[in-house]
Amino acid sequence: MLELKLAFKNLYGSGLRTWLNVTVLSIAFVIILFYNGMLDGWNMQAQRDTIDWEIGSGQLWHPGYDPYDPYTFADAHSSIPPEISTLIERGDAASILLTQATAYPGGRMLNTLIKGIDPNQKILKIPSELLTADNSDPDYIPAIIGRRFSQSARLKEGDRVLVRWRDSNGTFDAREVTIVSVFQTNVPTADLNQIYIPLERLREMTSMYNEATLVVLSQGAVAPQQYGGWSYRDNDYLLKDLKDIMTAKKGGSTVISGLLLAIALLAIFDTQVLSIFRRQKEIGTYIALGMTRKKVVGLFTIEGTTHSLLAILLGMIWGVPFLLLLQKTGIPMPASADQAGIAIADKITPYYGAGMILTSVILVVLSSLVVSYIPTRRISRMRPTDALRGKIV
Repeated sequence: MLELKLAFKNLYGSGLRTWLNVTVLSIAFVIILFYNGMLDGWNMQAQRDTIDWEIGSGQLWHPGYDPYDPYTFADAHSSIPPEISTLIERGDAASILLTQATAYPGGRMLNTLIKGIDPNQKILKIPSELLTADNSDPDYIPAIIGRRFSQSARLKEGDRVLVRWRDSNGTFDAREVTIVSVFQTNVPTADLNQIYIPLERLREMTSMYNEATLVVLSQGAVAPQQYGGWSYRDNDYLLKDLKDIMTAKKGGSTVISGLLLAIALLAIFDTQVLSIFRRQKEIGTYIALGMTRKKVVGLFTIEGTTHSLLAILLGMIWGVPFLLLLQKTGIPMPASADQAGIAIADKITPYYGAGMILTSVILVVLSSLVVSYIPTRRISRMRPTDALRGKIV
């Protein structure tokens, strides 16, 4: 208790030097919270949007389907097994049929992917209900596309575009589809170069009746590992690429946090070295009065560590309103981030979890403790007589 009182008294006597160290450390502490909170918020938003727009709560894949190999799409379709059909009839799943195609907007040629989706499905946020529009023309094919594809193909609502595909027999066919809506999504993989049309219409066009490439499961739907040869993919598998990217980002944030913390702790280290150099007579007096070297080392270590405690308090005073404001308004992302290939919203809402905050507090306090202790080790080698004379060790 005596060491703690002396530590606070000495810090108060240091005046401006103490508050400069505390301010620098508080800035580093708040920036660490901000950066990690932004990454956690981005991670949560990206996973949530990917689940809502593309993967649902898991998927059942045709045995030949490989999303990374477009050449497998032509053969990755078959009749839906009865077990899966039962899930679809209950509304616990939605089937999707994929077909490679070529679109010709304005005379240009674009490789596209036609996705047949049930207009009545409620599992994904794809506005498939817009595909139910009636039209007396038997050749009328409603289609919806995402904003990114709309911009790259220079297509807008009401436009008609010619698409060509190959049916189950390998025969080429072509029709015009009408863009009935352009939707906005944060998930590029549910948007880029993709055209959504009614599932039954695509089955008719390709002669793939009652067939599908994959089936998306709803929240709470239970699926075994195998359904008639179809493979079940859970969200851990489907989100692996996104999680790997976030892990790499976390590694970068660790480096940045370490550099910020090192800069702040360097000031504390210099202060400790200078303090021991200037206060050798005081140290000798403590030892001469009967205070053990261990207690003197503890006194100076507590003084240095107290910088981190004061920095955390100061950071809470000005950092909490600042971080809460960012959480409320969001962090705008540049337009170029839209082309990154992963789910990025226009604004990222930071997330400050209790675990992340506690980890940051412990990191700052322990780092400050270690940095404060290292210079004080020389006190254990001091002789009281030399210290009282101010002799440099």
